[in-house]
Amino acid sequence: MVKGGTTLLDSISVTIAEGENIAILGPNGAGKSSLIKAITREYYPVSGHDTVVFRIWGREIWHVFDLRPLLGVVSNDLQYTFMQEMSGEEVVLSGFFSSIGLFNREITCEMKEKTDEILEFLEISHLRDRTMDSMSSGEARRFLIGRALVHDPKALLLDEPTNSLDLHALHTFRNTLRRIAQSGTAILMVTHNLHDIIPEIPRVILMKEGRFWKDGPKREILTDETIGRLFAVPVHVKEENGWYYATGY
Repeated sequence: MVKGGTTLLDSISVTIAEGENIAILGPNGAGKSSLIKAITREYYPVSGHDTVVFRIWGREIWHVFDLRPLLGVVSNDLQYTFMQEMSGEEVVLSGFFSSIGLFNREITCEMKEKTDEILEFLEISHLRDRTMDSMSSGEARRFLIGRALVHDPKALLLDEPTNSLDLHALHTFRNTLRRIAQSGTAILMVTHNLHDIIPEIPRVILMKEGRFWKDGPKREILTDETIGRLFAVPVHVKEENGWYYATGY
């Protein structure tokens, strides 16, 4: 995958089963953001005789509005877009229209009921009337997750989900992700933080220099040697109750 003469993704190949929870871990500049855009069909592979076919649920070409109900996306770019004078409830409702705001859209009783259900599930009903620009980063992030869940997507794609979260917000957010994974929605997380990888994610892919470097069960992948080589720093990886942490750097 090439943009402006620069190769963003090079010879990547992976299969992710439906319903599988997976984390893609790598340093800044590894190509993670480009991978996100390839999955959401903002980027397409360059054509050529050696092009690897990119399929999502068996299809190579998607209209983005057909894909969105199947794949919920939460990213920092999206959060910046929504940091405005818009209530949390409006943000969740906008997911039904894949819009930024409602723009006098007709809201049905079914949409309201689904929104109420999601707000209760995410434990943010009490914040529904707060505007996004008055919320903490963690609170706003949960409303964006709610927006992504309105169509009951098969999978939730998270791009660097804990950036800018303090310890309390991180704790709350990780518990939210665990409930989502346990409810049956698959989690596909792209991150540079080991502590983002919730216990419900059993498989980790390591990514660097636009390629997938290693892929396997996290107990085999998240080791001192491998993570040290990935980030080019001496590191000690510690496991505790299904969570992994990097220390010593």
